Amino acid sequence: MSAAAFQPQIILLREGTDTSQGKAQIVSNINACQAVAETLKTTLGPRGMDKLVFDGRTTTISNDGATIMRLLDIVHPAAKTLVDISMAQDAEVGDGTTSVVLLAGEILKEMKDFVEDGLHPRVIVKGIREALKNALQTISEVSITSDDESFRSLLEKCAGTALNSKLIARQKYLFAPMVVDAVTMLDTNMLDLKLIGIKKVVGGSVTDSTLVQGVAFQKTFSYAGFEQQPKHLAQPKILLLNVELELKSEKENAEVRITDPSQYQSIVDAEWQIIYEKLDKCVASGAKIILSRLPIGDLATQYFADRGIFSAGRVSNDDLDRVAKATGATVQSTVFGITDKVLGLCETFEERGVGDERYNFFTGCPKAKTATILLRGGGDQFLAETERSIVDALNIVKRTLQSRRIVAGGGAIEMEIASRMKQHALTISGKTQLIVLGFARALEIIPRQLAENAGLDATDILNKLRRDHIHGKANTENARWIGVDVLQDASVLYASDSDATSSSGVCNTLERGVWEPATNKSNALAAAAEAACVILSIDETVRNPQSEKPGAPSQGVGLGPGGGGGRGGRMVSEAMGGRGMAGMMGRGGGRRGVNYFKGKGGA
Repeated sequence: MSAAAFQPQIILLREGTDTSQGKAQIVSNINACQAVAETLKTTLGPRGMDKLVFDGRTTTISNDGATIMRLLDIVHPAAKTLVDISMAQDAEVGDGTTSVVLLAGEILKEMKDFVEDGLHPRVIVKGIREALKNALQTISEVSITSDDESFRSLLEKCAGTALNSKLIARQKYLFAPMVVDAVTMLDTNMLDLKLIGIKKVVGGSVTDSTLVQGVAFQKTFSYAGFEQQPKHLAQPKILLLNVELELKSEKENAEVRITDPSQYQSIVDAEWQIIYEKLDKCVASGAKIILSRLPIGDLATQYFADRGIFSAGRVSNDDLDRVAKATGATVQSTVFGITDKVLGLCETFEERGVGDERYNFFTGCPKAKTATILLRGGGDQFLAETERSIVDALNIVKRTLQSRRIVAGGGAIEMEIASRMKQHALTISGKTQLIVLGFARALEIIPRQLAENAGLDATDILNKLRRDHIHGKANTENARWIGVDVLQDASVLYASDSDATSSSGVCNTLERGVWEPATNKSNALAAAAEAACVILSIDETVRNPQSEKPGAPSQGVGLGPGGGGGRGGRMVSEAMGGRGMAGMMGRGGGRRGVNYFKGKGGA
């Protein structure tokens, strides 16, 4: 008998551990990603539907891809990659969060057949990256810019395109110029959108929303003497503090020993002398408005009111920073040594009512590099979705200002890339040609879903787009911008065949003003392709349902006494800083683990 027969069996994993690997695992991951894309696809475009997500505490109604992906609480590890790219798209560009998920899902769907046919994942990944390179090159070649005179109009159209699919699409002619004005007020070198405050006030109509060229924030907590302070000041000097202006009680267990009862009064007088000295220094600075991050007590409030000075404590960091940027003031951590150089200035300060709230307005700021958008609306849900829409439009305008290059939306750029990519694939030999062609077909998901969500015949629309993008170039160069006419009423298309030429469901989206920054499409394609490559590179998932339970005993052969691995029967993975599979997947023992994977086959 050979010596190999006496070699002990090496067991690396616990009994009951499930290992899914190979083709089945890749297909399972693709199926999970497709399920996520299916959930999101009906929200795409101006005619997209909304999703209502209830997390047990709050209800959110939105069609914003990043918001929905964040609230879905996806537990499948591979599908979480789509959440990551959606968040990255939202942070980098601000729009296209739904498109990037649909593109990634469709690319994986096209590659699924190749995986099932036995094509090696590394060959597929190579082909995807070859196709991505060609797509990015096409965007760079066809993107256009505008001169300085019409650049303002370009920005407004880009903002309007971002708002087309939002709840406030009907009011885009109000909000698009407002968003462009807000971004152009910022420092052109920084374009820090945190300096644009968005305040939501329940009540009134959405058309009552306004842009403040300066700073506005809600009245903070105040004491009785606040009502005696001035509510309107012309050209006031502004002092910003990070100082507490109130009498503080002694610390717990504080002890003061005195030998004479008369000394007690001197201690009390010293406390009052300290606070009055601070207040005198503030008044001596010449400031008529005093704002502080820390509380301003009732004594200080009345003291300032008697001297015609407006004061507000507990001002949020964001609001105080924006006041500093707008007025030129510098936040002080002490009231001693204050000079005119650290004081700010504005043309007008006033406190006035907005709905049921009171707001402080700083307008006519000489160094204004900030703005405030006051949103009005009938409910909290509406205002929350409006805020998300405005944030997306602000990001789009910012990226357009930085790149200064745009492409046409409505699926036009995707069809143009697909058309050129199919021609490019014919120059490639080998299996890579099939991958590139599959990538080109995947790009058609955007115009197809736009047409479906608008109630149009997606098959008919895609056939017209393919014809125009392939054969239309012989007649006009503008054929590259033919996209889906989403805003046309679907009932017109089916009214009569005789009107097919004027109601074809496709149009020149560039002439229609459906513009998007080129960086939006470039970033979405790059993120979707890389996500697909990552998911296709995963060929094994290891899960042990027993290890996910808190205090589960070891069932396998370990490295220490009792087979537990280490001292006291601890798990082997603890030596690597983990907590079994629950620790590797970033979840606590009491929460749902990897055994809640969703998908077909494999895991």
